[in-house]
Amino acid sequence: MSKDVATTTVTKPVEDAVNTGLRAEPPADAGDAGYSKDLKARHINMIAIGGAIGTGLFLGAGGRLNSAGPALALAYLVCGVFAFFVVRALGELVVYRPSSGSFVSYAREFLGEKGAYVAGWMYFVNWSTTGIADITAVALYTHYWSMFSDIPQWVLALAALAVVLMVNLISVKYFGEMEFWFAIVKVATLVVFMLVGVFLLVTQSDVGGTTPGLSVITDNGGFLPHGVLPVVLVMQGVVFAYASLELVGTAAGETAEPKKVVPRAVNSIMWRVGLFYVGSVVLLALLLPGSVYSGDESPFVTVLSRIGVPAAGDVMNLVVLTAAMSSLNSGLYSTGRILRSMAAAGSAPRFTGVMNRNQVPYGGILLTGAVCVLGVGLNYLMPGQAFEIVLNVASLGIISTWVIIMVCHLVFVRRARAGLLRRPDFRLWGSPVTEIVTIAFLLSVLVLMWGDPEVGRRTLLLVPVIAAALVAGWFAVRRRVTLAADAGISVPKGS
Repeated sequence: MSKDVATTTVTKPVEDAVNTGLRAEPPADAGDAGYSKDLKARHINMIAIGGAIGTGLFLGAGGRLNSAGPALALAYLVCGVFAFFVVRALGELVVYRPSSGSFVSYAREFLGEKGAYVAGWMYFVNWSTTGIADITAVALYTHYWSMFSDIPQWVLALAALAVVLMVNLISVKYFGEMEFWFAIVKVATLVVFMLVGVFLLVTQSDVGGTTPGLSVITDNGGFLPHGVLPVVLVMQGVVFAYASLELVGTAAGETAEPKKVVPRAVNSIMWRVGLFYVGSVVLLALLLPGSVYSGDESPFVTVLSRIGVPAAGDVMNLVVLTAAMSSLNSGLYSTGRILRSMAAAGSAPRFTGVMNRNQVPYGGILLTGAVCVLGVGLNYLMPGQAFEIVLNVASLGIISTWVIIMVCHLVFVRRARAGLLRRPDFRLWGSPVTEIVTIAFLLSVLVLMWGDPEVGRRTLLLVPVIAAALVAGWFAVRRRVTLAADAGISVPKGS
């Protein structure tokens, strides 16, 4: 193996693998040492569900229905299919070698340490900025209730961060339980709404002066009321709505039976996407015209308030707040594990590799929390713009993460075909076509962002800045990375 592949030497060299046809065991990542295995199958399943359901549906679907119309359901379906390809590819890599370092660990094995470095820090950019968006969202949603309206937005944001940070630092079991119940709330809400929506549709009940059915679509401009372009432009936001599906890969490193649990969780994602995302949007489009929905209000609140459901706004606001807290919870968890894997290889600060006595990598979690504290400052300085600013930076991080996962899988399959390793029975279908098409789609989303001069174009202008920062950072850490590789990668002190 090359020196920049930061894996512990626990297997025969590649030369032996070529001679014998297969490597006996996949290489182990030093950053995986020391974790507990306290996450149960129910935790992993609900983490998979929670990753597929968030504010992108509960809140974002309203504004997108207004701009794209009923065709939004098609956008969710298309993006959902590609999101499933990504998580299926990651699932195969997890079954091959479970790792809390997840795709960063796989990037290290298949792309070298530079690939792992880029993957890890772009993921950190994604989740740290998403964390800022989440605490901003929590503060905004909390202001919905008059009893909190006098409390400054930055104070509420800081309180949300403190609560979730504390839960993450206690133990992985508390993280799993918190995420489990967050997911229960989100799923139960969607199920209840869909039952209500189907009842309204079947009984042709009046919804704020509108009779539900296909006529709602045909009488208001059809499937594409504003043409194809708006549907194409919302793809960026729809892709971001699926962000955190990849969390299943990270969580697999802290469950006792990852090779059994992960395939089940991954396989269930597709029908959940079809039912919850596409099904919900189709129902919304059949109940009310797209022009009635707004980006300022959850589309579910729009429907429920028009049929006279008491406290519909309060209930849905609580659910959306839960979704934001869930996202923040996931972000702190995943970046803590990713940064520890990187610290073991020398490409992240040493303190991000240390663990507390409860086997929690608190150094990386605290670093992500520190960036979120900067978000509290952003909420203080620019309370009206904080959410949009960070949300678009996060979209660059998630797209780059998904592209790296697919590139890793391409190399993985190529090595399997060369006889260097064995693919598990749980596989991504249609390789290499599936990976190439998915990568092309994700890159096309970046190109489409240029068509949005207000937000998307400004976001893309950050790409050279981020690239320059990554290059400068690599030159700062490359000596430490080389030393770690030469030393065989020891687990950081404090673990």
